[in-house]
Amino acid sequence: MSDLRLNEADQAIQAEAAAAQVYEELRRLADACFRGQPADHTLEPTALVNEAYIRLAAQADGFHDRTHFVAVAVTAMRQILVDHARRRAAAKRGAGWQRVTLSGAVAPSPNQAVDLLDLEEALAKLAALDERKAKVVELRFFGGLTIKEIAALLHISTITVNRDWWTARAWMERELRQADGP
Repeated sequence: MSDLRLNEADQAIQAEAAAAQVYEELRRLADACFRGQPADHTLEPTALVNEAYIRLAAQADGFHDRTHFVAVAVTAMRQILVDHARRRAAAKRGAGWQRVTLSGAVAPSPNQAVDLLDLEEALAKLAALDERKAKVVELRFFGGLTIKEIAALLHISTITVNRDWWTARAWMERELRQADGP
């Protein structure tokens, strides 16, 4: 009986350690998502992490490995940010748009900001044309992943990721210019 209690205690300790690792990874991803967001963004990184944690915990089938977890977490965080921007825009009748940057993804420049909802629309259009390029943009922009990490996650070469990233960025920038109007 004491062996059973010890085993349960060990499992509880392991579960707590795993939860701490998951939370830390989500925190890192949230930091990447908030890079390029204005300082007065109404969604806190902690709230994004907590919402993503809740959504990911509801996943019945679990994750194959860390890269699968990261891909699902990045998608969840993107959806949370976009939903938040939509709610805010609806609440303010279009005046509450959020600005983010596309260029550089990991080191944004404030003079090249875009509306998050326009970015989401352009990303959906790109996904309809080329799902892999859209995934590269999502992982690079929203997840802050490196070219090497994306290549490993998508099981393609870094050269292919680089080519997809540059092509997708050019396409997205054109789409976003058109969304802003002449």
